Amino acid sequence: MTARQDSQPAAPAPRLSYLVFRLERRIRARLDEALSRHGVTTPAYMALSELRMRDGLSSAELARIAFVTPQAMNLVIRDLERRELIRRDPHPNGGRVLCARLTPKGLSLLRRCHRSLDAIETAMLTEIDDATGKTLVEGLTLCARALHPDTHA
Repeated sequence: MTARQDSQPAAPAPRLSYLVFRLERRIRARLDEALSRHGVTTPAYMALSELRMRDGLSSAELARIAFVTPQAMNLVIRDLERRELIRRDPHPNGGRVLCARLTPKGLSLLRRCHRSLDAIETAMLTEIDDATGKTLVEGLTLCARALHPDTHA
């Protein structure tokens, strides 16, 4: 090593937000590819997943959760309904709002999508032990809540 190389400062560590962004982009690319094999887009998968956890959401609620515009989610919802993956019922309080519900066919598709996602997560976490993985999940959940405290993260 030369004296010049010794005197150069070490490269700064990447910022956490940068690392999270890079990871999100890589996950999204793999997710888009895997879901396309099931005939599903990522926003459609997010809608189906959310309906599995919280049945009866409106299209507007699903749009906020999936980070898409209400207009984009309306197209997703129409496609899911046309394919009989969800059904929409009038809101119990009346009005024009329709509540989306997962159908058995939608649940079956969602389970197949989850298996594809399991493979992506397994590859991503291959060098991380269970305790670190649990800490990672907890930490990311806390970070998401801190930046948007009125959601379920």
